[in-house]
Amino acid sequence: MHIYLAGPDVFLPDALDIGNKKTDICRRHGVTGLYPLDSAIDPATHDASLQIFKGNEAMMDAADAIIANLTPFRGPGADPGTVYELGYMAGRGKLCLAYSNEPSTYAERVPHFTKVTRTLEKRLIDSDGLTVEDFGLMDNLMMIHALDLHGSPLVMPQARPADIWHDLTAFEACVRLAARKPD
Repeated sequence: MHIYLAGPDVFLPDALDIGNKKTDICRRHGVTGLYPLDSAIDPATHDASLQIFKGNEAMMDAADAIIANLTPFRGPGADPGTVYELGYMAGRGKLCLAYSNEPSTYAERVPHFTKVTRTLEKRLIDSDGLTVEDFGLMDNLMMIHALDLHGSPLVMPQARPADIWHDLTAFEACVRLAARKPD
């Protein structure tokens, strides 16, 4: 089984090291991890972003499954590129697994980024008057239920790890789930 390893890990200063650790974990469990930085792209070219997109899409096409890191990134929710990749894989009927190292709900995190109030009708609204999704889920319902219907429920720790970007416990739990799935 080939698994596309999606997530904002590619933005970490030690992104290649994290990728190597993740692919090593995959190998130990008898699956092959495909890390987005495995494609050699020259960032100085005029179309580097398109090359990255096409390279990642080709990796997803070659993969049987995805493990997406949905740990909130630069805000209360998951990285938008990772969310796209999860949707891409779900839309192609591939096995979808994901984890988050942040166990709080989306509604609990939004007030850290904007003022949130509760209306008389008990809806949460942000400082722009927009509804804050409050279903007790870790992130947007579309991602959470895509996982439920196309793979396995979101894997999360009971408590937030000391280092949310380098703790690979929840990631390895996803790898174990994938390795048990029949081809």
